[in-house]
Amino acid sequence: MFEGDWKCSGCGTAITSLPFDPKSTANLTCRDCHSKKKATQDGPRKKFQGNWSCSSCGSAITELPFEPKSTNNLTCRDCYMKNRG
Repeated sequence: MFEGDWKCSGCGTAITSLPFDPKSTANLTCRDCHSKKKATQDGPRKKFQGNWSCSSCGSAITELPFEPKSTNNLTCRDCYMKNRG
């Protein structure tokens, strides 16, 4: 973390630490302003509906946060979390 004495360009709140060393202070935003800006830019995350099967346990997968290019290695949430390590 980088410690400093900066101000949020959105609301003027004091910012005392950042996870990066800012090159410029022109567009620094506090966590709240950053979250609000990101939510309006990205909108809700798109979900893809389908009828797939988990390649590990065979359970049904009906929704994914991405459109699969291949169904060979799709895993359900439980198998993904087990194999994640």
